[in-house]
Amino acid sequence: MIVTLTLNPSLDRTIDVDRLVKGTMTRTRSARIDPGGKGVNVSRALLANRVPTVAVVTSGGADGEQLVRLLEGDGIAVHAVPVAGRTRSNVTIVEPDGVVTKLNEPGEPLSRDELGAVADVVLDEAEGASWAVTCGSLPPGVPADIYARLCEFFTSAGVRVAVDASGPALLAAVGAGPHLVKPNREELAEAVGRPVASVGDAVEAARELRERGAGTVLASLGADGAVLVDKDGVTIGTAPVAAPRSTVGAGDALLAGFLAAGADGAPALAEGLAWGAAAVRLPASRMPGPDDIRRDIVRIDARPDLGRSLIA
Repeated sequence: MIVTLTLNPSLDRTIDVDRLVKGTMTRTRSARIDPGGKGVNVSRALLANRVPTVAVVTSGGADGEQLVRLLEGDGIAVHAVPVAGRTRSNVTIVEPDGVVTKLNEPGEPLSRDELGAVADVVLDEAEGASWAVTCGSLPPGVPADIYARLCEFFTSAGVRVAVDASGPALLAAVGAGPHLVKPNREELAEAVGRPVASVGDAVEAARELRERGAGTVLASLGADGAVLVDKDGVTIGTAPVAAPRSTVGAGDALLAGFLAAGADGAPALAEGLAWGAAAVRLPASRMPGPDDIRRDIVRIDARPDLGRSLIA
């Protein structure tokens, strides 16, 4: 069982257009609404591939009720913690060439009592779980060390912890010694305070996060694949997609696949890359199922070129 926590979930509306031109009226080709948030997406990908999961989310107002209905409609086991604020809504605009424009609301603040209720629920759900996955942005006013504190609780209970966060929340969590962190390229650069312009830069930045306390670093690099740095060394892989449709949730699918495959070494990295690439080939924020995943496109580099520049 893998338990995910999303403190700042969302209703994600994805709109397809022929071309987005600022300041003009643009007609849409299609639109859909999906439950959103990093932890939510990880649970959706796991369930699509028959991996047991429970999604712990905050839920407020009519949008929160719709979020829970959508998750339950997908068959996901949900533990929703009621909060006073309204669950946020995000808008993603997708053009035919794969260009994505995102408009994300910040979310509503959580009170101390609400945070306490969330902590009680997720710790209870994590009892006996193989992994606890804490993901995503924090609502306004939530302490940046919340993931770090949860990490300490999970670790003391013998539950492995994965963190997918950014900024101060990521840095605080790394110091608490999580088993796994999954930054993307931008989050990795922000964490170490310098650009990540090449494969070698990504490797060195991931090594620095391990030195600060993370057990394993799985860094997603978009079209450049992913870098895995763990106790056994460095593993680098790619999974090219010829016709990308949407990158929304691809990093979440990567993390889900990596965890589902045991979260250890090249085989798990390859599975994660296959899941992430499958998500890129799907519209909106759909998560891939078994029929969507192509493992034959994955390449694990035996002798990676550390000097290779990353795609801008």
